[in-house]
Formats: sequence, C-alpha cells, structure tokens
Amino acid sequence: MNVLQALFFPPEQPGGVSSMVPYIGERFRKLGWEMELFSLPKRIRNKGQEDIAFETFDWRDYAGHAIVDKYIQTLKDYIWWTKLRLKENKYDLIHAHHPVAALAMKRIYPDIPVIMTVHSSFERELILNGRIKAGGPEHQFLTKIYGELERKTDRLLTVSHSFAQYLGAYLRDPGAVGVIPNGYDEKRFKPISHENEVTQLVTVCRLVPAKGIDLLLKACAELHRRGRKFVLHIIGDGPIREDLEKLSQSLGIYEDTIFYGYMLHPEELMPFFDVFVLPSRAESFGSVFAEAALCLLSLVGTNVGGIAEQIENGVNGLLVPEEDPEALANALEELIIDPQYRYELARAAWNKAKKTYSLNRVIAELKKVYTDLGPKGPAGEPLSAE
Repeated sequence: MNVLQALFFPPEQPGGVSSMVPYIGERFRKLGWEMELFSLPKRIRNKGQEDIAFETFDWRDYAGHAIVDKYIQTLKDYIWWTKLRLKENKYDLIHAHHPVAALAMKRIYPDIPVIMTVHSSFERELILNGRIKAGGPEHQFLTKIYGELERKTDRLLTVSHSFAQYLGAYLRDPGAVGVIPNGYDEKRFKPISHENEVTQLVTVCRLVPAKGIDLLLKACAELHRRGRKFVLHIIGDGPIREDLEKLSQSLGIYEDTIFYGYMLHPEELMPFFDVFVLPSRAESFGSVFAEAALCLLSLVGTNVGGIAEQIENGVNGLLVPEEDPEALANALEELIIDPQYRYELARAAWNKAKKTYSLNRVIAELKKVYTDLGPKGPAGEPLSAE
C-alpha cells in the first residue's frame, strides 16, 4: 500500500507530530509499505489563488479577521504547493496531520481516502495566548472547521480521550472519532544513571502563555524562599521568552534558571535531568511527557487534557491544579526532598510509557485503520498491505 503522510510543518519542526510521524514512516517502510512525507515549506506565502468554498458553512461570513484570512490563504498555498509537487495521483491512502493538509488533499484527490488526525486545538492555544477572544468570530470559524473535516474526510482520529470529547461538541457524530495516542521509538531515548547533588528540573516547550512557564517560575521562586536547591532548565523558544527572562530576574531565580532556546533533539540532553515539569493551561496530549518518561524522569504536570491521561497522581507522576503556583511548588518540593520517591515515580512512568506509548502499538493500530480504508479486492476484502 502506498500512503502519503501530509504534515503542515516540515518534520524538523518541534512538536509531537514531527517527533512521531517520520518514525512511523520508517517502520512502515520496513514492513514493505510505500510511505511519503509531505509538508508546506515556510517560505511559501501568498502563492495560492483558487477560490475556497466549504460544504458545512460559508467562511466568508468571517472574512476580514486576520486569523481567518491567513488560514484561508494558507489553505490556498497548500493546494498550490501540492499541485506543484505531487503531480501523480499514485496514493492508496492519505493520512493528514493538520486540518489545512486534510482539506487540501481531499480537494485535490477526492477519490482517495483521507484520514485526519487532529493533534491539537489551534483555537484554544490562540485564546490562551491572548490572540483571539473566546466566542469571537475567529473562534467560531476555527471550531466550524471540525465540522468540515467530519464531512470531507473518511476517518477522524485524535490523540486523547479528553480531546475527543472536546471535538465531539462540534461534530454531528462524536462517537465516530477514534483515539490513537502518540507513540515513540524507544531507541531514541536512552536513560542514563546519574546522581545530581542539586535537583535538576527541566521543561521543554514553545514559550507561549498556554504552556504556563510563568506559573513554573513563580513556583520555583517559592521553592527558593523555602530554601530548596534546584536548577531549572528551560528548553524552547517563543514570543514571550524575553518576558519570562525578566520575570525570573524579578523573582530572584535568574541565577538558578537556564534558558537554552530552541533545541532540535532535546531527548539527547533530558536523561541528565531529574524532574520534568510543565504546568500547561491546556494540552491535547502532551507528547513531551511521554518522551520525558522514556528518559526516566519523574513527571509533574497540570490536571488538564492529555496530561491527566498520562499521569496517575502519586503512581507515575504528580498532578497539580492549573493556575496554582503554590501547589506546583509543593509537588516539586516533594520530589526535591525525596530522591527515592522521585525514582519510583520515574520508573513507573517509564514502564507505562514503554507499554502505552510504544511506536509498535501505534503501528499496529494505524495498520488496521489503513487496511480497513485502503484498496479492496474483488470480494471487497482488504488487499494485502505489502
């Protein structure tokens, strides 16, 4: 079977999709499948000129708003780039990992089954980052896209049960959404035996308000006031980095905090730390928690979305309420003062991640979906994948 994996960002970009999909392709190719990756380069801007029309709503009712206009132009650009680069209709199946990719592919290849995995909520991120208002026209437009995806694609998938429930509010048939949590190639993650005299805390994320790094800095300031020793490593970059650096200075923890900026392969460094912490305000899945678990780090996260599905509080990590720096400080303090407890949680998280977030499990589940939707024999039975 010949499958096209249609991404939005190039696979070298940070994020759960980029850390998983290329490895899915490698595994399927070893099984004898043909699999190609496709994405829209960042340099492609304002090339597409085709008219856009949706079946489930009129997007022009929301035109004139920057987010909406940019979204529509990006869809036009993706269509233009796809037609330019993918000239042959040679695919048995297309698996899209972004709404723009799914809508573009279904427009160009209407007779090819398209699977869409919704990995995250663009509208929730925009709201949390203060770029759009909840209930406003941009929010309405972006949530109506889910209904269009339901109408146009052949199968909708997402990465957590909590996010499937969120999507269901915007769909005609919420029960039809499948859930396949992300999976990771264990060979990429190599836990390293080490003993740090001072507890090393690490977070990896894009530096935007939705990730709650301001809460983490306030929690660390509380730890500092309590006399707890730590070093906080912040891996990632984003529009509020300068604000976060200034906040760490004003809180008196700048000397205990290291800002690394963007790093392509943070999993190479993570095994040397002790605790992974990310107090996100929303998270569809939270891929980096599974990656940190595979590096044998203990986990601390907020009780939201996909994070709460990965962490069972007190068993394989610690969950804290959102928007609560003091509760976050208390959780981190527990792990700082009790290395044995920290190790027990890390070991439990590692065991769960190996079992639940194995790339082999993802391959098996996707293989079934692909085979069910792929080419059929004369009697209607699925053809052999190889």
